[in-house]
Amino acid sequence: MIYLDYAATSFVKPSAVYTTTLHAMRNFSANPGRGGHDLAVKAGEIVYDTREKLCSLFHIHNPEQISFFPNTTAALNAGIKGVLKKGDHVVTSSMEHNSVMRPLAELKRRGMIDYTVVKADASGRLKPEDFIAKCRPDTRLVICLHASNVCGNYYDIGSISKAVRTNSRLFMTDVAQSAGILDIDANQVDLLAFPGHKGLYGPQGTGGLYIKEGIMPATIIEGGTGSRSELLLQPEEMPDRLESGTLNVAAIAGLGAGVDFVMREGVSAIAEHELMLTNYFEEKIRNIERITLLGSAPKVGVTALNLDSYDCIDVANLLNQNYGIAVRSGLHCAVSAHESLGTNKTGCIRFSFGYFTTKKEVDKAIFALYQISKNMYRYM
Repeated sequence: MIYLDYAATSFVKPSAVYTTTLHAMRNFSANPGRGGHDLAVKAGEIVYDTREKLCSLFHIHNPEQISFFPNTTAALNAGIKGVLKKGDHVVTSSMEHNSVMRPLAELKRRGMIDYTVVKADASGRLKPEDFIAKCRPDTRLVICLHASNVCGNYYDIGSISKAVRTNSRLFMTDVAQSAGILDIDANQVDLLAFPGHKGLYGPQGTGGLYIKEGIMPATIIEGGTGSRSELLLQPEEMPDRLESGTLNVAAIAGLGAGVDFVMREGVSAIAEHELMLTNYFEEKIRNIERITLLGSAPKVGVTALNLDSYDCIDVANLLNQNYGIAVRSGLHCAVSAHESLGTNKTGCIRFSFGYFTTKKEVDKAIFALYQISKNMYRYM
């Protein structure tokens, strides 16, 4: 199998991630913060060590401002619902994942908030001035993803954040497609949601939320935290305020090993490799008849395309069944992004590369697309 679906999750991972996860599961799967015995203490150390590693990666000063969640979706929900109150207004972009759009739509349906969408152009481009133009006196939160999971475009969140942040207005970003691939400075934002299982090469079931010091989010889940058990209400201290219940210690240990790998190899080296493959792939497939590319530079290692009027799901199935190539097709849980790109009725085929993807594998994908394009009528 040639795996070209890294935008969904990293499949090939550093060997240390596998061994560290299994070692923690076999030896330290106790409850962190829920006892003074050796195993509980060691589990707590593993969790804290991973927080510190993430701080180094994202340039965060206080590890306690990082809360662990099972994925980016849960982190986004906790951040969005944690800082918004009734009557607040939100500005976001049309390129967002449903993990942003659906919480906003649900809060609006309940009569809690209103929101305005900055429309990207047909190539998926967004400009900082478009966000500030949509802000209102009651705008509490501006949300913009760092990189698109559909077409791979990435955005200057530093400039957008600088344009919109005020004492009363927060900026949040979703780095699901850029963590471990682009250099990210969390000091430029107020809230940052990240995955552990994509560009950080950790296990599935890991992710987190950074919240700037001084912001006290409302909670969407309350329960046992291992601290302040005498209180009936949820503790105010971070990260306990957002971390109720038992953490996935083994997976968090594996995430720590993934972060170690990313920092050892270097974010810039990872980005250079993925961009080289993306540019090479796009250059070659531009010469194939019937293919339309989506998005525009600058990009992460994601390419979206369509093959004439052929159904994207059919093409993805052919790639899988006839060539052993795994890609993603459809709307990618981001219908508003597809509306901007003009593909909301057709979807698209997404190829996404990782640090372990080889040029030989990319060549095989190029050849497969050429063959499918040349012989598509045979499959219809």
